[in-house]
Amino acid sequence: MSDSSPPQEVTLAITGASGFPYAWRLIGCLVDAGAQVHLMVSRAARVVAATESGIKLKAQPRTLSEQIGEHFSAAPGQIQAYGEEDWFSPVASGSGAPTTMVICPCSTGTLSAVAQGASNNLIERAADVVLKERKQLILVPRETPFSTLHLENMLRLSRMGVTILPAAPGFYHQPRSIEDMVDFIVARILTHMGFSQELIPRWGRDA
Repeated sequence: MSDSSPPQEVTLAITGASGFPYAWRLIGCLVDAGAQVHLMVSRAARVVAATESGIKLKAQPRTLSEQIGEHFSAAPGQIQAYGEEDWFSPVASGSGAPTTMVICPCSTGTLSAVAQGASNNLIERAADVVLKERKQLILVPRETPFSTLHLENMLRLSRMGVTILPAAPGFYHQPRSIEDMVDFIVARILTHMGFSQELIPRWGRDA
C-alpha cells in the first residue's frame, strides 16, 4: 500500500457492461492489499461473467461472498456481498458506507441512473450515497462508440467530482496478452483509489 493511507474498505459494484475480467482482477488485487470489499453484482453482470469468463457467480449474497472469498483465498469476512435490495447494508447509508466506491465495469444504463440520482437498486443507492457525502466515486464504462447522451452523463458526473475511467487500455507498455491489457486498467483504478500497484511500470519511474 501507499504512504497516503489508502481506504481499508472499498465498495465495488459490477454491472452488465462487457469487461468482467477487469472486475475479477480488481477483486483479487484488493484482497491481496488487505482491503475489505463490499460487493454488489447485478443480474446482468452475472450473465456477462458466465459469457466472458465462464464464471457462474452465485445469486445469493451469502453464497456469493463464500464463492469469491474461497477463489481468492480471502480472510473471513473480507468479501461481503449484498443483494440488489439490501437496504440495511452499510453501503446504503452515509453513516456506514466506505469512502471509496468503484463501479467496474459500469454499464451506460447504470451511468445514466447515477447521473440522474436514481436509487432503484442498491448499486444506484450506494453511488448516490458516495456522491451526497462527497466521497470518491470511480466509474469504469466499457462502451463504444459513446453516444451524445453517454458523454453528457459523463460530463455531468465529472463536474460532480466523479472519476470517469474508461476501460481503454494503452499499448505503450507493450502488452503481450489479454491479461496485460486488463492489468493496465486495473492498475489505473488501484492508483486512483490510493493503492500502490506493481501490475504495470510507472511512466518515467519504473524500469
